[in-house]
Amino acid sequence: MRFLKRSNIKSKTFHRVGDDGGGDVVASDKVECGISGESSTASLTVWRKSQVFNCNGFTVIDSSGNIVYRVDNYIGEGSKEIVLMDGSGNTIFTICRQTKLGMFANWHVFEGDINNDSRESCTSSETRSPICIAKRCSNGLLKIANVPSVLAQVVLNRSSRKRCVYTIEGSYKKRSCKILDKNREVAAEISRKEAMIEGISFGEEVFLLSVRSGFDHGIAMTMILLLDQMFS
Repeated sequence: MRFLKRSNIKSKTFHRVGDDGGGDVVASDKVECGISGESSTASLTVWRKSQVFNCNGFTVIDSSGNIVYRVDNYIGEGSKEIVLMDGSGNTIFTICRQTKLGMFANWHVFEGDINNDSRESCTSSETRSPICIAKRCSNGLLKIANVPSVLAQVVLNRSSRKRCVYTIEGSYKKRSCKILDKNREVAAEISRKEAMIEGISFGEEVFLLSVRSGFDHGIAMTMILLLDQMFS
């Protein structure tokens, strides 16, 4: 399969659910992440495999069998830059891993392409500001308090203040996670995919992403990429 060149999507809308005002915030440079049919609940099949030869990544398929999301430049564990594309190869989000003091890492999410293919671009002072930042959570105290396992939190990167808008709970290794909004309502859920015939298991490489009505599919898939970076 021929690799498709990454490109930006223009004149679209990015939905920041759970912002201070309780509604969506429309970015000045509008970019849409998602696929048609977001007005209804969707069940997407996520395959942890790229369709490009000799390249790691993800392939996301809808209920009609169409490829709706791709990750083809996911190069090994600890990659500094991950690009989420739609089925045609257009860039939706870019995720950059940032490491502090060589120990503590967080992940910055940008709309579209950051227009620099160098891995060092993720740490460049010229890189534009991310729309949100994700961090892996430590569950030591939470386990003692019998609180569900919190895997990660995502905050909006605003100049005035940073507010948590998404919390991810569960176990990514077991492919059993819930993505909660600021009201702790389930926006999306990751679960194992089981065959309808004879209960055959697909293992960890193929699983389901269920997205509630009104929640952006691209954001939900971005959460999977963040979890994969944190826990794989």
